[in-house]
Amino acid sequence: MNLSPLPTDALLVIDLQNDFCPGGALAVDRGDEVVPTINALAQKFDHVILTQDWHPPHHISFATTHDRQPYETIEVPYGPQNIIQTLWPDHCLQHTEGAAFHPDLSIPHAELILRKGFRRHIDSYSAFLENDHQTRTGLSGYLKDRNLTRLFLCGLAYDFCVRYSAIDGKALSFETIVIEDATRPVNLPNSVAETNAAFAAADIHRIQSTDIDLIS
Repeated sequence: MNLSPLPTDALLVIDLQNDFCPGGALAVDRGDEVVPTINALAQKFDHVILTQDWHPPHHISFATTHDRQPYETIEVPYGPQNIIQTLWPDHCLQHTEGAAFHPDLSIPHAELILRKGFRRHIDSYSAFLENDHQTRTGLSGYLKDRNLTRLFLCGLAYDFCVRYSAIDGKALSFETIVIEDATRPVNLPNSVAETNAAFAAADIHRIQSTDIDLIS
């Protein structure tokens, strides 16, 4: 597999926001450590796209919306069958500092910021489809109109938004590759093992940033 970035490739940086970094409302352990790696990777790609969780108050994914505790689960009535929703601490509220990108993220040539999760009654892990697996974000059409066919994914978090973005991207006929050392997991019980198995089943390659460095 040729890992040298091509004009038809894009780096997809998932949700590198303050609330997912240490000190944030839904902090991923060592999530901020990926920022220098992603900044360096971005310089190798002509096309970089950022995604941003952008939740309204009382979002369906917030534990407080349901008077429950964070990390409890509920069933939500959408999708092909009722979906089990993990309930999270309130995070990435629109127009707050927690929703802002990490201050050290420096990708001035990023050409698109795609906001997701702004519908109050549907959660959105994937950059392509909301969690009902029907409502599209528009990213697929953007990429196809730009003739971008291969995606390298990084950001937060490995076992949720990176996972579902990669799986949906592959299902929508993009080649998807996950850069493991440029992401970190939430690491709920079994979530990383399930993510690794899902990537293997979908034939999604996992690489290291150095795999790109060696040939760039």
